[in-house]
Amino acid sequence: MIASLRTVTGPLPVSAVRGPVLAHEHLALDLTRATDRAASLGAEHATAVAGELSGLRERFGLSLVVELTCRGMGRDLSTLARISRASGVAVVAGTGWYHEAFHPAEVTGASVAELTDVLIEEITGGPDGGGVLPGVIGEVGSHGRAPSGPEARTLTAAARAAVATGLSLATHAQLGRGGRAQLELLTAAGLAPDRISIGHQDLLDDPTVHRELAAAGAYVAFDTVGKERYQSDATRLRLLVALLEAGHADRVLLSCDISRHGYLVGEGGQGYGHLFRSFLPRVRAAGADEELIDLLTRRNPLRFLTGGDGAAGPAAARQLAGQPDSAPVSDSGPVPRCGPVPGTGGQSGQGALT
Repeated sequence: MIASLRTVTGPLPVSAVRGPVLAHEHLALDLTRATDRAASLGAEHATAVAGELSGLRERFGLSLVVELTCRGMGRDLSTLARISRASGVAVVAGTGWYHEAFHPAEVTGASVAELTDVLIEEITGGPDGGGVLPGVIGEVGSHGRAPSGPEARTLTAAARAAVATGLSLATHAQLGRGGRAQLELLTAAGLAPDRISIGHQDLLDDPTVHRELAAAGAYVAFDTVGKERYQSDATRLRLLVALLEAGHADRVLLSCDISRHGYLVGEGGQGYGHLFRSFLPRVRAAGADEELIDLLTRRNPLRFLTGGDGAAGPAAARQLAGQPDSAPVSDSGPVPRCGPVPGTGGQSGQGALT
């Protein structure tokens, strides 16, 4: 188990993370294309971003953001460090390659071995950005039911780099599709499933897939909370409850995936705090107690990042309020049960998930 996290401002003891963690966010990125000029969070937005994080630290105790902007996504490590210092919230930076539409030229024609070496050198030596070292690999991506040839190479290289460096790996599964294929490819490259988070699963209305991923040992990321254009939060809640009832509370990660300036509160968006202000109250209303909320928002992401039990200590019973003690047992103790959650609805959007 890793005892400290690599953040953009230096090592941070895992035990210092006492509040919730946003497991998949973007604080500085550029995904703009000719068809989409607004998919950015530039240096000019850094003050607004830091202000939001600072407010969440003060109100909800936000302790850490896992920032999954990687190579080819307009990553800006110096801006991440500035945001972290200004907000008082620790930030873990990512590396790797997003899905094929955003692959930089360095991927073209490069072998898996060459791509692996690029990541290992970056992780161990520090990329441009004032010596800031990545603390996670991700979000490494694919965009269909199975990775394309270039995506298979970048995913395999990412898995090999993760094994070599001890970092965990988070994926981008476009609209939630292809998670099983990603997990198969990554584990075939030698990466343990408990060091893998399969992304955007809240966009896939298929509880069977979620259960299969969790049962295999991977983390299942419900990481686009609040993006109603792609999926309603009512559906997200239903899918989350189903996964909890199936005994997999210890394999859930939650976040909002803020990925353009229009999502910032100051521009009328839901902001980074939507999870805390809107979604978690609905999870509590479904019967979750504070120990379960802590598991979902702090202990799980710490275990994902470190390969251990984070700052959680011995696992304890985690049940939805008012339920009997006969809940099914998983690796981390009894898992909550709850009744049906009203509201389904919501359709996945089309195009890039921004």
